[in-house]
Amino acid sequence: MLNLNNENFEKETEKDSVIVDFWAPWCGPCQMMGPAFESLSEKFEKVKFAKMNIDENPEIANKLGIQGIPCLIVLKDGKENGRIVGFMSKDILENKISEILNKS
Repeated sequence: MLNLNNENFEKETEKDSVIVDFWAPWCGPCQMMGPAFESLSEKFEKVKFAKMNIDENPEIANKLGIQGIPCLIVLKDGKENGRIVGFMSKDILENKISEILNKS
């Protein structure tokens, strides 16, 4: 699992497909969804999975217009391809990620 910050965000997301989990330590739903996100990273092997703490990196979160967390953004070659906001079960999360990846 890749940890992103303001310094490495663009470099790590400019190529290929990357799913970024924007979260914060105080966010209960983020903590609950974290294990499902990490588990799915093993299922979608052709996609990079990454996490970004918005408290430590507010500039990127503001630039992307993130207003609620947990927020997953699917990036393809640096451009947003889809967004998933709010807590959901692993099965629903997997389906939503598949839908976004299949449309790209």
